[in-house]
Amino acid sequence: MTWQGRRDVRVEEVPDPRIEEPTDAIVRITSTAICGSDLHLYEVLGPYLKPGDVLGHEPMGIVEEVGTGVTRLKPGDRVVVPFNIACGACWMCDRQLYAQCETTQVTAEGKGAALFGYTSLYGSVSGGQAEYLRVPHAQFGPIKVPQTGPDERWLYLSDILPTAWQAVKYADTPPGGALAVFGLGPVGQFCARIGRHLGAGRVIGLDLVPERLEMARRHGVETLDVSQLDDVPGALIDLVDGRGPDAVIDAVGMEAHGSTSGKLAQTAAGLLPDRLADAMIDRAGVDRLTVLKAALRAVRRGGTVSISGVYGGEVDPLPLMEMFDRGVQLRMGQCHVRRWTDEIVPLLAGDDDPLGVADLRTHRVPLARAPQAYEMFQKKEDGCVKVVLAP
Repeated sequence: MTWQGRRDVRVEEVPDPRIEEPTDAIVRITSTAICGSDLHLYEVLGPYLKPGDVLGHEPMGIVEEVGTGVTRLKPGDRVVVPFNIACGACWMCDRQLYAQCETTQVTAEGKGAALFGYTSLYGSVSGGQAEYLRVPHAQFGPIKVPQTGPDERWLYLSDILPTAWQAVKYADTPPGGALAVFGLGPVGQFCARIGRHLGAGRVIGLDLVPERLEMARRHGVETLDVSQLDDVPGALIDLVDGRGPDAVIDAVGMEAHGSTSGKLAQTAAGLLPDRLADAMIDRAGVDRLTVLKAALRAVRRGGTVSISGVYGGEVDPLPLMEMFDRGVQLRMGQCHVRRWTDEIVPLLAGDDDPLGVADLRTHRVPLARAPQAYEMFQKKEDGCVKVVLAP
């Protein structure tokens, strides 16, 4: 699956990957997903891509070959590949800050650990929406999973399930407290379910897409349709004892609806030549902050806002006086996938499915139809919540 330009992605023949370092593995992909952050590449972050770049960072499959430095995996093992590439042994990895791995940090761009299929900012590593994937640092990264069960039981360990787990942990909702989740896309769905599983007394999900709202309700989540509200923060405050939820998760990020100035700035950057667009995004980028500002204003005094949605701006204006006065805590960052997987895997191994992983994927399509799937996912057509691609 290759990027060719803004809203232009194509499935093409490319050379098969091969072992390049002793710690590499080659994985034959059996399932790979389209992530909400892939849509940023489809629309906003094109200046950091070049035609032919292979996309995708939510893959799993079967190990075909390993380098001489990989002893924990063997051909035939079934693995899920985390989206961030970490060595497992550096100063940052020793502290379980795997998204900041010092071995794979993209220091030339001032960014953290390299990511699969995600622009020159994060290493231009070939992605997992493909038949085969070269996995660097396979002595640490891939997660071995049982040979039994459908791929969708395990696939989400690559990104969205640990991302949601981290977001809920960062939100630090007190036992029996109230958690609000802005955005009920795939990560938001899991945030809401994990929030309930980890002991929140109330979980309130906010979105404007009917299918997403209905999916959340199936899992015991209270919902608010933001398209029917004039004052979203006010509605949340009124709903939770007149003071607001204890914690709020922003699972939307840079392309929120309803932020005209941010959309215009992002569109303008996308129309510039790459050299100028890179500079504009890197030094003067702005995001659509509708959701983040609503989250900051809705959370109760002394509460926590946890950000899992991806942001890319450098000059985003925030209501700091209000945040300071209300004592709002803010936590965010790329997910440290392997930090959380040991806690999550046992929840996937049984038959009870407490996190509802069997009820997320709405579309499974051949890799050959990935361009149509990108368009459908971006436009939220056909009840699309999560797309899994089958190479």
